[in-house]
Amino acid sequence: MTAEEEHALLQRWNATLLAARAGREGPDPAPYGRNLLARWAEPQRRYHTVDHLRAVLDRVDELTDQGGEGGELELVRLAAWFHDAVYRPDRSENEERSALLAEKALTEAGLTPHEVAEVARLVRLTVTHDPDDGDLNGETLCDADLAILASDPDTYARYAAAVREEYAFVPEDTFREGRAAVLRHLLDLPRLFRTPYGAAVWEEKARENVERELKELRDVPGTG
Repeated sequence: MTAEEEHALLQRWNATLLAARAGREGPDPAPYGRNLLARWAEPQRRYHTVDHLRAVLDRVDELTDQGGEGGELELVRLAAWFHDAVYRPDRSENEERSALLAEKALTEAGLTPHEVAEVARLVRLTVTHDPDDGDLNGETLCDADLAILASDPDTYARYAAAVREEYAFVPEDTFREGRAAVLRHLLDLPRLFRTPYGAAVWEEKARENVERELKELRDVPGTG
């Protein structure tokens, strides 16, 4: 990440937190943003990097630009910042630890208990990516987080390869089984994308990509 990219992201963070605070007093947002950016730049990350953070924020903006879904968009953006702020591929409680970090940091940063609770709820929702009908905040965040699935084939292949790199410590057979289970969970969802825009623009391409990756995981020479 260049200095210019870091500055631009920090400006986005500052603007989001100040907008969420809606004129209420609170500490300088910048140290919180720098802490988050340092977390997203940790060396164990290959997919869940600053690039992923930026992509999710951009997709939230894209959904908003396409008419929006209502909801509390600044809280959705804050949840995007926190949703993988704690990320250790060898642990299973990353979303919970990220939600706890959000609760601590945003309370200190001047958000109300309702706002803090909503951001933490959204972070925890990224475990399943299965928001309830009418959960506008959840639909927007989950769609933005899953939008990578609707990439062009080359970008999707790089995404899948980066995920494999994050789990380089896992034996190949074990990884394939676990990854296939994740993909089957996604395909079993009634819809991958819950917003009207996501359903119309991303759904079909995402399912094609996921189904292709699942087939590739099954069709391994010398297995089966």
